[in-house]
Amino acid sequence: MSSQRRSLVDSRHGEYRVLHEADLRDYLAALPEVAARLGGAPASWSISEVGDGNLNLVFIVKGAAGGVAVKQALPYVRLVGESWPLPLSRSHYEYLALTHQARLAPGLVPDVLHHNEALALVVMELLEPHIIMRKGLVAGTTYPRFVDDITTFLARTLFLSSDLAVTAAEKKEGIAAFAGNHALCKITEDLIFTDPYRIVEQNRWTQPWLDAIAAAFREDLDLHVAISRLKLKFLNAPEALIHGDLHTGSIMVTESQTKVIDPEFAFYGPMGFDIGAVIANLLMAYLASSGHKRSPGDRRAFEAWVLETVEGAWTDFVRKFLELWRTEAKGDAYPVTLFGGEAGAARLEAERQVYMARLFQDTVGFSAAKIIRRILGLAHNIDFELIEDPKRRAICEARSLRLARAMMVDAASFRTIGAVTKAARDARDWQPDFA
Repeated sequence: MSSQRRSLVDSRHGEYRVLHEADLRDYLAALPEVAARLGGAPASWSISEVGDGNLNLVFIVKGAAGGVAVKQALPYVRLVGESWPLPLSRSHYEYLALTHQARLAPGLVPDVLHHNEALALVVMELLEPHIIMRKGLVAGTTYPRFVDDITTFLARTLFLSSDLAVTAAEKKEGIAAFAGNHALCKITEDLIFTDPYRIVEQNRWTQPWLDAIAAAFREDLDLHVAISRLKLKFLNAPEALIHGDLHTGSIMVTESQTKVIDPEFAFYGPMGFDIGAVIANLLMAYLASSGHKRSPGDRRAFEAWVLETVEGAWTDFVRKFLELWRTEAKGDAYPVTLFGGEAGAARLEAERQVYMARLFQDTVGFSAAKIIRRILGLAHNIDFELIEDPKRRAICEARSLRLARAMMVDAASFRTIGAVTKAARDARDWQPDFA
């Protein structure tokens, strides 16, 4: 952002400040479109701070006519505090990503109503009666629309921002637009690809039951090589504009609708990172499920649905991605002039299958990395954390770590998504030594 443009933004909106309830009320009242959406007198609006994530403030504002969600970035990591500063520019990248995703996958992200770059603030449509998907999964709720919606989102946002769909010049401009989001990338590089495999003060796990596994992971050189290869790919493979944090806490759902939120980690990276994140979170929901059961068999149907969803998330993604490749391939990669005639078309189709097989291997590895970080790293998830009995929780986590290690170190042995769900079933039946 140029200094001239920055001064214009600042003069119009003022310097950054954290908006508390009174400030936020006055600010929104001065936005005609937002005020009309809320309706009624500003004094009557209800404002509640509901952010349960690791980084930002999130407000729900409701008036007589409707509601909005307001997200403001803090200049530090909320989970840790002011000792971990973080640039406010992440809000700008989130805004860019949301508007980009809205064009590529309409209806699958919240509408952006207002953005203030200086205040690091975005006003969005209020998603109701949607809930955070992770909370629904912990409760054992199934979502019939999810596979179709999430695979449409993944296929369209990934393919249509890749070299398969856009020119090299357009792709490079896109990379440049998000290149400044390196502070958020650094969080991923450390918290996912490095810290769980070394001694770091902020790491935590369910003690004492996972102490031996955590120590073994810190000494496992096969695992260290595998995670380092994945980190290298994350660092140097700008395949498409990825969400960058596509876990089930960044997805809001009803039984009939899915909305992807919180793309502040967006940048041009490896496609398998986004797909793997979705699959990893479903696998964790499956392996955590036994810790939430209240009676024998009460979650059996839910668990079957989760594994069906894992399989559908990959197979439907492949189908939609390949269909886009066959119909919307306008990029500089694989120029059609090189694949004329029946023989050329057949060879290109074979190459598409090779491409998807390679992408699947990336997906398996990144999925494993996402599981491990949620159990041995800093930021955990409620799939496991809400299991009240710590030993019971540790059993579920140990099973997940066993699965994740196999997926990461021996990713090549997982040639189909069915192999992944079979391994998950096997892990579900395994008993760690402390059980």
